[in-house]
This record gives sequence, structure tokens and C-alpha cells, in this order.
Amino acid sequence: MADEPPAKRQRFAPDGPVPEDFLAGFNVDPFLSPATSWGIDEFAHNADYLASQEELRSLLFTTARSAAPTRAGTPIDGENTNDGESSASSINQILSKGRRVQFLKNYVSHVAPWLDMFDGNRAFGIRLPALAKESPPLLYALLAIGARQLERREKTQSSFDSLELYQEAIRLLTPLLQARDTHVIAACVVLCCLEMFSASAQDWRRHLEGCAAIFDAFGVNGFSGDVLQAVFWCYARMDVCGALISDGTESTLLKPSKWLPPDTPEELDKSMFRNASSAGNGSAIDMYANYAVYLCAKATELISERNKYVELGEQNGCNTDAFQDRWFKLWNQLANWDAYRPVGILPVVTTSSKPFPQDFYSHWAAISSNQLYHTACVLLLSASPKHKSMLAPSPTTSMLWHAKRICGISLANPHEGCLNNAIQPLWIAGRLLSHTSEQTLVVKTIRHIEAMTGWTACWRARDLEHFYGHKSRGVP
Repeated sequence: MADEPPAKRQRFAPDGPVPEDFLAGFNVDPFLSPATSWGIDEFAHNADYLASQEELRSLLFTTARSAAPTRAGTPIDGENTNDGESSASSINQILSKGRRVQFLKNYVSHVAPWLDMFDGNRAFGIRLPALAKESPPLLYALLAIGARQLERREKTQSSFDSLELYQEAIRLLTPLLQARDTHVIAACVVLCCLEMFSASAQDWRRHLEGCAAIFDAFGVNGFSGDVLQAVFWCYARMDVCGALISDGTESTLLKPSKWLPPDTPEELDKSMFRNASSAGNGSAIDMYANYAVYLCAKATELISERNKYVELGEQNGCNTDAFQDRWFKLWNQLANWDAYRPVGILPVVTTSSKPFPQDFYSHWAAISSNQLYHTACVLLLSASPKHKSMLAPSPTTSMLWHAKRICGISLANPHEGCLNNAIQPLWIAGRLLSHTSEQTLVVKTIRHIEAMTGWTACWRARDLEHFYGHKSRGVP
């Protein structure tokens, strides 16, 4: 409840990255990095990785602060520096094993579809590999994330080709970033996605901050067109996940108003998304799906601002009257999003399966956009249940109704990228379930996502088990 004092609002933090059989008899610090189904992720704790990650973050902030574009710096010549020689030798050793094709193939087959799920033009799967032929930083970013996903999926420990490829991408990126070339900005987002494979909950936003600063400084938004637009929406989905992880304490790093072209009045947002395809800014289905991402971001913004006003006394203008006005306006936007979905966003088949009704969608973008619609509805209803009495009677005013559809969507639609995008919605929905069979199925679904995709997810399953009072095997 947004109006409750802080003591009554519960927060559920992730558990540590420790193998489950190691936890017996110990009190676990709830703010360690997330657990994986295969034990400690050595990559995430590698000193070289942490140093390179901080180097990239600093580089992005420095570039963003410089504001104006400059002539591209002279690329680093690996033959003229000891570091370059060492890096080139190590990279050549990795790629001489024939891994270049393997890593690129894995990127195109497994990773790019995740990133392209809201982009029918497949910027990540087709455009970026083509651009990478002329862009070494982008090439190594694609190789790195392809290698990282393979390592996660195959449960590789101690030896990481992806780390050296990641470091090489940063090395090549450093002198070029201020040029603002499309491929350079795209490389930054790809490297950010790589970091998210193992990101801890408390560090999630930290990984995104550099990209947010770059988009803000360079004026890239959800209507920039072409590759930059696709790259932005890939970032935006991660930004929403970060806001959902915060459990009502934070909005997205980039305010939703910055997702629109500069000086666009907020009341025009609906028409902007609906008319985007006619203006050459993506297909109607893609942009309608992105509209759901935007509305979910607005829900996190409203809730976080209200919580800060009530609990922290922050004078952000979100008093009771303003909150109520914004709440009903956003609720109506969500209702209209649902009512006017184009055919491609509608389910192909709907079943009344137990325990969760299942909607099957033929379009990738439909899967996650519908799930985020339900998630945003849950957020609004949970933030101010008293408003429910002012709404016309409907199943859509039930948090449990939306929660069960969030779960059913993941069960019915096996697209890996949409499963990754479902982790936080499943956690939000899972906390509303009361029957043991429902709870068990949601936890199993989240664990299955990590096993299938390599994307770290089990920390959310563990959160739910603690919330339910269940005990995982080997966990006290």
C-alpha cells in the first residue's frame, strides 16, 4: 500500500550466489549477488571482469558528459603497445580454435532473437552482424555475448573466452565512442546485455546507468528510427526490469518522457505509438508492443514517486489528488491498450487450463507486451486498491486475474527471449498466489528459464520460496 508507513511495506531481496548444498546451517546475507542453478558464477566475481566493467561504465559517463560529438579518435594500434600485443595474441588464440563462427552462430541463433523480440526487422540478428564487418568493437561485442551465453548454458566454469572478447571490445571502443556512430552505441548496449547475464539485483541499475547517460546525452529515444530505435527499445526493456526489481522504490533510469522525441507533450504519447509505423518508425505491431513497455514504465514511475512522497517526504508533487488523477489516467490508457490491440497482439488460442489460463501468441512481441500489460495493471491495483471500487465491475480489476495470466503466458509461450523478460513479472504475480500447486509451478518455471537460456533467474525463485515459507533442498 502506497500510503502505509515504511514499517508496513515489505521488501524481498535476492539471496547469495552460493550453491544450495553449501547453505545448510548458515545464515545467508540477502544482499549478495544472485544465486544460479549451478553454483557461484566465477565470471561475475572475476577481478579482471569487474575492472573492465568499471572501465566501460566510466567511459560511457565521460562520453555522455562531453555532450557534443567529436571527430573519432585514432584507433588503438595493437602492434604499438604492449597491452595491444598481449590482447591480440590472446584473442588470436581464442579465435584460432575456430570459435569465431561458433560464437557468432550462437549469437545469431540464440541471443539475437531475444533482443529482436520487439523488432520485426531484426536489427540485432541481421543489421548488427552486417555492420560488425566494418566495426571491430561491435564484432567483438557480438562474439563476447555469443560466447557468454554459451558458457552460461553449458555451465562453463573457470575458463571464459567471453571475458577476453569483452575486454577487447572495450579496448577497441574507447577511442571511437565519441563519434556517436550507430555501431558504437549498439556495441555498448550489447555489452550491457552481456553484463546482465550475471547481474545481481542491487547492481542491475548500475549496469544500465552508462547506457542511460549515453541515450540521454545523444538524444536517442524510442522514435529515433532504424537501428538506434531498436537498440533503444532493447535497453528500455532492461530499464523496466530494473524498476520492477526495485519493488516500488525506483522508476526507470530514463524517465518515460525521455522515451519520446524532445518536446513531445505527454498527452500525445498514445498517438505517437499508434502512428509510429506510418511515420517510418517500425511496424504497427512492434510499436504497439513497445507502447506496453512504455505504459509499464509509467506505472513504475507513478508508484515510486508516490512512495517517495508518502514515505520519504519528497516534494515531487505526487500528493493524493495528483496521484489519483494520474492513476486513473494511466489505468484508462492500459484499458485502451488492451481494447484496441491489433490482430498481431491478440492471442491465437486461449485455453482455460488449470491452474493458469493460457494465451498462445504467434508474434514474439505479443507475448511480452501482453505480459507487461498485466504486470502494469497489478502494480496499479496494488498501489491503490481503494480505486478499484470506483471502477466498473470487471475481471480486469482483480490483481489475481492479472497474476494468473502473467503465469499462463509464460507456460504457453516458449520463446526464450520472452521467458527472460518474464522473470520479474512472474515474481510480481507469484506473490499473489496462495495455493501451493500454483506457487510450486511458478518457482519451477523461473528455474526452468535459467536452465534453458543461461540468464540468471533462480534468485527470484528463491525470493518467492522465502516469501511462501517454502524450503529449497539444502536451504535452511
